[in-house]
Amino acid sequence: MRTTRREWLTVMAAGAVGSVMGAEDDVIPIVREAEGVAAVPVSLAGFGSEVMNALRFDLRVQGFRVVPAADAQYELSGNEGGSLSGQVRDRVSGKALLAREYRGGSARAQAHAFADDFVQLAPLGRIGIARSRIVWRIESGQASEVYLADYDGHNHVQVTRDGTITRDPSWVPGQRRLLYTSYRTGMPRIYSHDLATGERSVVAGYPGLNGSPAVSPDGRRVAMILSRTGSPDLYVANLDGTGLRQLTTTKEDESSPCWAPDGRTICVVSRQGGRPALYRVSTEGGPMRRINAVGGGSVTEPDWSPDGKLIAFTTSFGGFQICTVSANGGPVTVLGQGEDPVWARNSRTLLYVRRVGNRKVLSMLDVPTKQIEDLRRFSGSCSQPDWVR
Repeated sequence: MRTTRREWLTVMAAGAVGSVMGAEDDVIPIVREAEGVAAVPVSLAGFGSEVMNALRFDLRVQGFRVVPAADAQYELSGNEGGSLSGQVRDRVSGKALLAREYRGGSARAQAHAFADDFVQLAPLGRIGIARSRIVWRIESGQASEVYLADYDGHNHVQVTRDGTITRDPSWVPGQRRLLYTSYRTGMPRIYSHDLATGERSVVAGYPGLNGSPAVSPDGRRVAMILSRTGSPDLYVANLDGTGLRQLTTTKEDESSPCWAPDGRTICVVSRQGGRPALYRVSTEGGPMRRINAVGGGSVTEPDWSPDGKLIAFTTSFGGFQICTVSANGGPVTVLGQGEDPVWARNSRTLLYVRRVGNRKVLSMLDVPTKQIEDLRRFSGSCSQPDWVR
């Protein structure tokens, strides 16, 4: 999701658009590979094809698998007719757990609401994500634009039409506002884009690199990578760019910042030790402290889970791999091939990018079960996803 230094050098030197991550470093073998846990079996009955397909997607990316009724633990049934009547029964205890009618919006929207209500039931107690939305960029030729859609890729709209390199979208929590980097003036600048009015303002337009905006969990601050004093360093500022504060002063490159959920710490990739590695930096200043990702090799694109427990990232080991490590450091767990991982608000589902031929598509991974679902396909190559918070 966030821009590495090598990407910026490639883009600025050659005008190319794409994700190029440092694979030239020696790579330490990954020490542990994740094994999936059993998905919760559920059955579906009484739904039309559109609702059925939406529910199958919603449930698989949240740790369920659809099975025949005789093998299910939970039975989801319903009927449609302008509204959706949904019922849930626990087949083990025989108890009815939910009976609700969903009105308004499309059939897909009603299905997403039903799915969220189901996963949030007391026996499960999970956080529903089916009604969430995502942003990402689509590359086509020498240009890339930012898009917004439902979390499964449906109902997508094009946000930018700059006809140039636009990248690094980061959603402002609680607002209809995006931050991203655009080359619309010929050089990379970070913009704030009000989706309600279409108004854009410059957050960072210093000489050199202005990139990788990452908005804080409270929506009040932005971390970013600037080269205004030489090498790319980590900075933090108010959301409008005022109150700029430099947090790193290394001669090496920093890249790919992301926030801890408490908003007091930023994880950033640095080459301070030679190989790109994960570091913690206090937003109040002070030295960088390395997060020891044992077996992670050269890392990039970290994202901190909302529950604060894990950091997901990309590494290059037999192709790009998405991995996790404890936020306090420890052995790395490889989840599978892919790049640009970003956590859903349930801290179990990852939205990421995987390569299919010469294109990149958006996919979702339920980390505990390792179930994968591709999102709706788009013309062009997808990358740098983020969730609407």
